[in-house]
Amino acid sequence: MNPEKNRLEKAKKNAALEAVKHVRDGFVIGLGSGSTAAYAIEGIGKRIRSEKIHIMGVPTSYQAFLLAVKHGIPVTTLEEHPILDLTIDGADQVDRELNLIKGMGGALTREKIVACASRQNIIVVDESKRVKVLGENGQPVPVEVLPLAVPFVARKLKDMGGKPVLREGKGKVGPIITDNSNVILDVDFGPIHKPANVARDLKGITGVVETGLFVGMANQVYIGKSSGVERLMKE
Repeated sequence: MNPEKNRLEKAKKNAALEAVKHVRDGFVIGLGSGSTAAYAIEGIGKRIRSEKIHIMGVPTSYQAFLLAVKHGIPVTTLEEHPILDLTIDGADQVDRELNLIKGMGGALTREKIVACASRQNIIVVDESKRVKVLGENGQPVPVEVLPLAVPFVARKLKDMGGKPVLREGKGKVGPIITDNSNVILDVDFGPIHKPANVARDLKGITGVVETGLFVGMANQVYIGKSSGVERLMKE
């Protein structure tokens, strides 16, 4: 592993392990998706083994489910536990108000459902994900869309000033299919100065299932660095 990659992975792990300290015996927690959340799942599994605590997890994706099984975390569902104690998840960008862009891993809808069911949402990222304004640096907003609605939704997104691109699979021909059997349009809006307004307008388009704009949902954000962690709190 090259030095920069090693530094990045260390930063992710630092953030994740700090967030895992919030987990308590008896908690039911949302298990986020992505590389940084994976470190959190691993850390929770280690605590279950070393401290003999009883934790159950609600995975936000098939990837998170497989990791939970691998690390010995009993899995459950929102049907059995409709209110979760907390969720630990990653993000693709975090702004100064703790608004997020999520969904580059394709699990945005399930991530948002689990986040909404949680009493507390803790986000773990490395410092490269911190921005002044969401959408900087060409970061698109993932939008999960019903397959039938793609042409219509794409036209509406262009009317909003966005540049939608259907997310294609790697190693297969055709679009990425989500765990919900939908597709994803990655939409470049440029810098998003009013994310709540954009999120509202996106959800108003018929055929849009969910958006990767998570506005006002994060309670705490742990920003990992190779030398430590910075914590941001919701004001």
